[in-house]
Amino acid sequence: PPSAAANLRPGAEQKVVFITARVHPGETPSSFVCQGIIDFLVSQHPIAKVLRDHLVFKIAPMLNPDGVYLGNYRCSLMGFDLNRHWANPSPWAHPTLHGVKQLIIEMYNNPKINLEFYIDIHAHSTMMNGFMYGNIFEDEERFQRQAVFPKLLCQNAEDFSYSSTSFNRDAVKAGTGRRFLGGLLNDTSYCYTLEVSFYSYILGGPTSAVPYTEEAYMKLGRNVARTFLDYYRLNSLVERPLAPTPKTR
Repeated sequence: PPSAAANLRPGAEQKVVFITARVHPGETPSSFVCQGIIDFLVSQHPIAKVLRDHLVFKIAPMLNPDGVYLGNYRCSLMGFDLNRHWANPSPWAHPTLHGVKQLIIEMYNNPKINLEFYIDIHAHSTMMNGFMYGNIFEDEERFQRQAVFPKLLCQNAEDFSYSSTSFNRDAVKAGTGRRFLGGLLNDTSYCYTLEVSFYSYILGGPTSAVPYTEEAYMKLGRNVARTFLDYYRLNSLVERPLAPTPKTR
């Protein structure tokens, strides 16, 4: 159809943002953040229209459905912490990871697709605010470029903390999506874990903690989506509502 976005036309190069959530079943806030991202992207908001025209979003909102169904806190039906099995997921024991990883590798190997972002959404039981984990690279310039998205998100989301954002290569985290895909994908891809507090965020002074609500989690999701507009410098393409014409007396 003529209305098809330019990035979906045959032969067009696609910039892909891949988002996953709820690999740990007890981390329910991650589902609300993911819901906020999805609801915003499919909305009629002018920013969402521009994002859909320029980027392809692939979202797996629940990587551990059996664990969620059982009410597990961290593990799948078979007792695996799935976020430690990205390096070699079994199609039998870790089917969701296996499927998502195959899809990511297919996209990575497709010359027409640029897999630009991988963001895995979690919730944190002891820290406040939203914040990110990124990877450590020897290449200083790549390290600096990786900091751009969380810095922009910090400007858009009052509950997102850049000071709590950290870049690490902790051995315990080697099997996580962020770490594994950060090592697999090339230097134009950015892999992050987005964490959000289970309970509150701080506005202004250190004493003013605001309890999170479902709506506040979804708002963080909307702000994550909007940040891609700034990152790709697409602001000039957003349709502004026409200014009302001044009434003549």
